[in-house]
Amino acid sequence: MGSAILSGLLKAGFDASRVTVSTRSQVSATNLIDTLGVNAFAVETNERANAMAVNNADVVLVAVKPAYVAEVLAEVNTALNPNALVISVAAGITTTTMQAQLPATAAVIRSMPNTPAIVGRAVTGIAPGARASADQIKTATELFETVGKVIRLEESMIDSLGTVSGSGPAYVFYLIEEFTKAAEALGFSSPDASLMVGETFLGAAELLAASKKSPAELRRQVTSPNGTTMRAIARMQQTDLEGMFIEATNAALARSREIAAGTL
Repeated sequence: MGSAILSGLLKAGFDASRVTVSTRSQVSATNLIDTLGVNAFAVETNERANAMAVNNADVVLVAVKPAYVAEVLAEVNTALNPNALVISVAAGITTTTMQAQLPATAAVIRSMPNTPAIVGRAVTGIAPGARASADQIKTATELFETVGKVIRLEESMIDSLGTVSGSGPAYVFYLIEEFTKAAEALGFSSPDASLMVGETFLGAAELLAASKKSPAELRRQVTSPNGTTMRAIARMQQTDLEGMFIEATNAALARSREIAAGTL
């Protein structure tokens, strides 16, 4: 996710020389320097890489796995700008947990972006901690607006957002994957099946974005009475897709709460 946000920011015109990154391997750090022009340090070759990355930074984006958030924050605690804004993209890690590892003057905001940040089409939910000022919330909003749309939420809703827009691209890719298999089962070659399905999803999404009609209205436009599409939709409805999506998002939310409770 950190790479997705970084790529999106730079594509939006953010000055690469103002970005410093820490990463695990030297190979990765060198690649970031050579390909993106950012400053980068590797933990593999410099044990102070994380602390060096946050030095003098006004905004720090923590994009590590949830299990390592508290450890990384404790590691950089003394190197942080006392009034820094720390933004986390980790699921399940609360602002209270993060604040406990930081200087008393540092502010925290939880965020939940998604991978379409790479192409400037992210949806990012942000939930400010108790110390975040109006200006800092504005900064976080403007930062994520460079890669898409932003929704400000109460922290109690951020994990729920993660199960929808955060995990959502995987759901869409899974549907495309299975729809492509169905096309191949009808006799289409793999390249033709991929083209048909991929362009159909892309076209439908662009039509939805351009139209003032709801998805249900657009679906009905394609579904002629007693036609082929109606037969296919009727079969899909027999599988209770609505219930499946509710169960799936609830399962993701339950896992997020397990992470918050320390069941990593």
